[in-house]
Amino acid sequence: MANPAGQLQADRQGAPVKISPVDQAFAKCVKWRVNWVCESCGKQYEEGSQGLHCSHFFSRRHRATRWHPDNAAAHCFSCHQKLGGNPVEFYRWIENHLGAARLQIVEDLKNSIIKIPKSEEKEIARHYREELKRLKDRRDSGETGYLEFEGWQ
Repeated sequence: MANPAGQLQADRQGAPVKISPVDQAFAKCVKWRVNWVCESCGKQYEEGSQGLHCSHFFSRRHRATRWHPDNAAAHCFSCHQKLGGNPVEFYRWIENHLGAARLQIVEDLKNSIIKIPKSEEKEIARHYREELKRLKDRRDSGETGYLEFEGWQ
């Protein structure tokens, strides 16, 4: 069951994390992109399962990359814990997953001074809800495998 907007959820270290409507919409896109399969171990999850997480490579505090499709993957709780607790292994996983060039683009964006005001979050959430609908429609029409979705901006 999805968290209601603004509900607190624990991160991989057990600290509370507020899940906003835009975070929720983005996380659903990340999970639907891979049809609810952990991108690390391959375990399949039911739609809406709390066991599959939206795992950010670079911290959510970096608003320039917080909702960037290349800054997140769907990881089960165990893989999220394992990779999050082993930064070198996580970096290698990300580099293998994205490729060095795409990873560098996300890292450069993370280090940029781009400001995304909170006032834009409704528009960003709307964008990801539309992308989610598009992903679900593609799944319903029989598409399988990894489906890209458009990042906001």
